[in-house]
Amino acid sequence: MAKIRIDKYLADAGFGSRKDVKGLLKAKQVTINGETCVHAEEKLEPAQDVVCVQGKMVVYESFSYYMLHKPQGVVSATKDAHEKTVVNLITEQKRRDLFPVGRLDKDTEGLLLLTNDGKLSNDLLAPGKHVEKTYYARIKGMVTKKEVAAFAEGVDIGDELLTAPAELKIHKAGSESEIEITITEGRYHQIKRMFEAVGMQVLYLKRLRMGPLYLDESLACGEYRKLTTEEIQSLKNREEW
Repeated sequence: MAKIRIDKYLADAGFGSRKDVKGLLKAKQVTINGETCVHAEEKLEPAQDVVCVQGKMVVYESFSYYMLHKPQGVVSATKDAHEKTVVNLITEQKRRDLFPVGRLDKDTEGLLLLTNDGKLSNDLLAPGKHVEKTYYARIKGMVTKKEVAAFAEGVDIGDELLTAPAELKIHKAGSESEIEITITEGRYHQIKRMFEAVGMQVLYLKRLRMGPLYLDESLACGEYRKLTTEEIQSLKNREEW
């Protein structure tokens, strides 16, 4: 791995802006291999050099991956002038370059991946990849085999093209139905618009799965955890899906 500046290294590791890091350096609170570092432009090899801040060793990761159980009322963005964002929910010391992989509507709950790995994000979101995403929903209206067939064919939601075939499973049918739906696209408000197209309304929506990654049901709304090594590899090894 190429050498990088100490101010970038510490900013990426979650120690604030580069201006904040310069304050730590000026206060002589940073060491590299046991030697005090005061110069922001000093370079190091992340895989070999040992960096400590206030006597504690910094664990540096090139890429970070978090699974978040997104709650309602939070926007899928890195920053927002008026709303709380999903990045704000990752409260442990973290990289400053995390971003959500795709988005969930403000009133939608469930699985959301946050990372700083741009390649993985692009692989998961590229339209041509057809990555499956599964949701649980409560629907106002009686969902029947008619809707199952319509969704399998694709429906007109007002765009130029019909939606790609979607798999719809009915768990409970009634005046308020419970369903599970798997789609391979990510159009704006897609599932809500699909049900609106057949005269129904989504009352509640929760994402359960993205590709091989399933929501950890032990996570309460708003909680998160780092992905395991196995989960990261499963996302990267598309041929194993």
